[in-house]
Amino acid sequence: MDKKVTVIGAGNVGATAAQRLAEKQLCDVVLVDIVEGVPQGKALDLTQAAAIEKHDSHVTGANAYDDTNGSDIVIITAGIPRKPGMSRDDLISTNAGIVGSVTKEVAARSPEAILIVVSNPLDAMCHVAFDACGFPKERVIGMAGVLDSARFRAFISMELNVSVENTHAFVLGGHGDTMVPLPRYSTVAGIPITELLAQDRIDALVDRTRNGGAEIVGLLKTGSAFYAPASAAVEMAESILKDKKKILPCAAYLQGEYGINDLFIGVPVKLGARGAEEIIEIKLTDEENQALQKSASAVQELKDLLKTLG
Repeated sequence: MDKKVTVIGAGNVGATAAQRLAEKQLCDVVLVDIVEGVPQGKALDLTQAAAIEKHDSHVTGANAYDDTNGSDIVIITAGIPRKPGMSRDDLISTNAGIVGSVTKEVAARSPEAILIVVSNPLDAMCHVAFDACGFPKERVIGMAGVLDSARFRAFISMELNVSVENTHAFVLGGHGDTMVPLPRYSTVAGIPITELLAQDRIDALVDRTRNGGAEIVGLLKTGSAFYAPASAAVEMAESILKDKKKILPCAAYLQGEYGINDLFIGVPVKLGARGAEEIIEIKLTDEENQALQKSASAVQELKDLLKTLG
């Protein structure tokens, strides 16, 4: 493969992302984790599966960072997961230290890489990675909106009993309770869901989307979501590796767009070979804009908290 992606963290999200990258034949994969034997074992397992899945991507496991040299993309999943009753905000102190440390390691070895941050609390960890790597803002992107939009799409599909392929949805804002699903921009075969569903059903789907991660944490008891988060990160990576220029909702560093400054927040982004190549500004109603600004304020609080921790 002429492309190389490093995945930091060989837990459920990282290992699943490595599997999907390899099986799509997008790149060679380096899976890094501090636990001795775990990334090597999972990489070997994926290598053996390649004969059955019929792909020639190379998957390497490592505990150090030298094998990551020259990566085109680095997906950062490292950190402790949420436990039942734990908010994403509770994670900030521990995960800030982890994300800052690994970012410095990979940035030194892959100075031209694009970073996709998955670790929670997502928006805050984007700031940690951004400060640690010194890369231009286009090359640090957070995975949140793709996942949240996928959850909204799944719930719309279930509600209307239609193919999920026909559903499209946009979720803006921070990755948490203040995210902003946009029913006006959410469609089934081009038809806005506002014309297909009663308002109370739309409100229920919006609420379920906001709590999509917590719902899974509650069901699993001892873990958090990983299949959909991994798929979301890989969709972003594919658009970058293939220069597809897909417009996807991602956490991007805003400097005046949507009236928000110096903050990572979820907005529609054109993803191509240079990373976040363009931020798409869509017209919002007053109510939608107020919700987005409220979400930005919540992210700003996390960013301010990082300063007190640092």
